[in-house]
Amino acid sequence: MNAPPAIPRLIYLLALTIFALTTAEFMVAGMMPTLAADLGVSIGQIGYLISWYALGMALGGPPLTLLLLALRLAEKSALLWLLSLYLVGAVVAALAANYPVMAAGRVLMGVASSASIGLCLTLGANLVTPDRRGRAASLILSGLMLAPVFGVPGTVLIEQQAGWRASFWAVALLAACCTLLVGLCVPRSPARAAGQLRGELDTLVSARLWAAYLTSGLIIGATFAGFSYFSPILIQVTGFAPTTIPWLLMGYGLANVLGNLLVGRLADRHTLRVQGVGLAVLALGFALFVGCADSAAPSLLALALIGLTGVALNPAMVARVMAAATPGPLVNTLHTSVITAGLAVGAWAGGAAIDAGQGLRAPLWVGLGMALLGLLSLLPLGLRRDAAIAARPCAE
Repeated sequence: MNAPPAIPRLIYLLALTIFALTTAEFMVAGMMPTLAADLGVSIGQIGYLISWYALGMALGGPPLTLLLLALRLAEKSALLWLLSLYLVGAVVAALAANYPVMAAGRVLMGVASSASIGLCLTLGANLVTPDRRGRAASLILSGLMLAPVFGVPGTVLIEQQAGWRASFWAVALLAACCTLLVGLCVPRSPARAAGQLRGELDTLVSARLWAAYLTSGLIIGATFAGFSYFSPILIQVTGFAPTTIPWLLMGYGLANVLGNLLVGRLADRHTLRVQGVGLAVLALGFALFVGCADSAAPSLLALALIGLTGVALNPAMVARVMAAATPGPLVNTLHTSVITAGLAVGAWAGGAAIDAGQGLRAPLWVGLGMALLGLLSLLPLGLRRDAAIAARPCAE
């Protein structure tokens, strides 16, 4: 009798689901000028649409997960309800005739998205043996890596050919297909036990877990303080033609994938070192971009450095959280929420700096500052490790 595959095919369906959710989150970054003109707002306010989505993830995901745990719904049933709620938000955004309606749709999508990602990770962990959960989580989250490579540039190409509403409908259709496939293909799981909610809450009382959350939020916040405004910076400061933006974003996304592959190989054994080196390279990329944004070659190099780190550090972030606590639905959802809270702060701060008259390079300064704060967040861990090494008895 053949043994079951180490990584079931359903893992890739969960990755496709996260790909759809993540593409929807970031797609406005590639079509800011068009959205600003059509909705009658500034580019900074369009940047806030990323923040609104992230705010829904950060504030809405954990309470919704707690509600689902209290109702003791099985993971599959809960995910189907969440994806249905997400589709409602997607339709509202696609039909939006003004900025407030668009923002409301984005918030609703974000609320459903955060809890959906947490449940995708939990379902993936249940589909494999414990020794393969890290690999399964990395594969599921590859949907997040691939969204900048194919999803965001793809939505920009659709927007340039058929308008921004067509891009929003395309993402909604992909999410609807994923919802249908989850309903048909994912095996039915038993309802949750009565004491699971209490166990999930007890897991959160961990300083190591919250330290890991903090670094994750700063890494993603730094990245999206810049990424959210790459399109107008590359067009208006560096001088690239608007038609090149999808391809530049695709190159950035490929750097994400390459960085993710490298980090994935090292994250389990060298988690903190990978985060430290990655944050240093991320800060270097932002410093280069700030100083040379008006020159094409240095700007492209900076874009590559930010792409190779930033979001690509995700396997190290996941490995650190998994080492700090048992990754149940609430731990996973809260990690997603903390990350997106950092994203929301980064994107908001970049837009606020632009609206305050600091120019289009201002988001790059914000990204640099958050990357340096991320490095500082690792300092206590490094000091404790050095103290532990110094306290060891010397070998005779």
